[in-house]
Amino acid sequence: MKTPAPVIGIDFGTSNSAVACVAGSGLARMLPVEGSATTIPTAVFFNTEDRSTHFGREAISLYLAGTEGRLMRSLKSLLGSSLMQDQTEIDNQRVSFEEIIALFLSELATRAQRQLGVEPARVVIGRPVHFVDDDAARDREAEATLRRAAQSAGLGEVGFQYEPIAAAFDYERRVTRESLVLIVDIGGGTSDFTVVRLGPERMAKADRSSDVLATTGVHIGGTDFDQRLSVECVMPHFGFRHIGPQGREVPSRTFFDLSSWHLINWLYAPKAIRQVQELRINYLDTQLHDRLMSVLVDRQGHRIASEVEEAKIRTSTTNDDVAIDLSFAEVDLGAALTANGMAGHLAALLDNVVSCARECVKQGGATGDTLDAIYLTGGSSALSPFQSALRHAFPGTKIIEGDLFGGVAAGLAYAAA
Repeated sequence: MKTPAPVIGIDFGTSNSAVACVAGSGLARMLPVEGSATTIPTAVFFNTEDRSTHFGREAISLYLAGTEGRLMRSLKSLLGSSLMQDQTEIDNQRVSFEEIIALFLSELATRAQRQLGVEPARVVIGRPVHFVDDDAARDREAEATLRRAAQSAGLGEVGFQYEPIAAAFDYERRVTRESLVLIVDIGGGTSDFTVVRLGPERMAKADRSSDVLATTGVHIGGTDFDQRLSVECVMPHFGFRHIGPQGREVPSRTFFDLSSWHLINWLYAPKAIRQVQELRINYLDTQLHDRLMSVLVDRQGHRIASEVEEAKIRTSTTNDDVAIDLSFAEVDLGAALTANGMAGHLAALLDNVVSCARECVKQGGATGDTLDAIYLTGGSSALSPFQSALRHAFPGTKIIEGDLFGGVAAGLAYAAA
């Protein structure tokens, strides 16, 4: 009898992406998608020196090494926005952001198929509970855009599944008794929650809709945490909140754009650079303006974002003060991130995320006392201030840290199977 073709799940993330497969009735297996790594940064670099295109870690490394070209990150954040159908210039050609997403998905599918040796029978792609908060029409358009990009990438008719529900399907393989669980998926662009009944006897059910008691989500994630930390800790070194000769603060939009992965490239356009140059009259300390111009002219915005992201991770992991290197803007220039400072800067964002978790539990007819566990997935769920806020909101409830970068992809593969 012919062996059925495997099915795959694609976790197309704001910061990182992953692919898992299921063959027959077996367990999900993560596929290496960049060397031996089973995750790949959701990044595309268009090398203008030799007109080549690069993906993932290679894309970021080439850009940070100073190779001339265009780096695109956090493309998922544009889904549902007015920018999605805009075009950008790459190698003297106009390309839409939808086409760039399709290019990344095509590369991801090619790498997965190379590992499998055959074309997958079915593909399920994860999606957040809300691409766009409080706007159902734009949310539907975001999914439609992702569907078109997947079809352009050669993936055919794909299915979609909410990312936290996918994570629940993955976690269920490790549950030994019936359990009521809050699934927490904190990714790069969104925070999503599901209250679900799980258990060995429920896995065989073809229709699991009655087991999903509630889903909620909010458009806040790791890139928002990075932006807030960059604005608060780094941007004052370039003029954020600086009081100029007229007694007013320097206009702040540039600093917020420079702290947002998916907006940084816009600041490199000649028109944007001219507008920032004109801000000089708003500076009392023109050295701050010189630093800002140096960053934009030398296209070092993504380097700042990368330094802030690394500092966030190290501070969360070690609970120590971490230096942020800014010497590429001015010799010996640097900023600092402290554990207490990070918790303070992120408090308002984390309050919103935890409130969304509380609402999910409420909608599911549960309480902290009736939950058997809280299951964490998504890279940003490892952030120590977030876990502290979650423990405060649900005291006494067991918190389980799952496969932060592979759980959703594995669950999507189960959904495809």
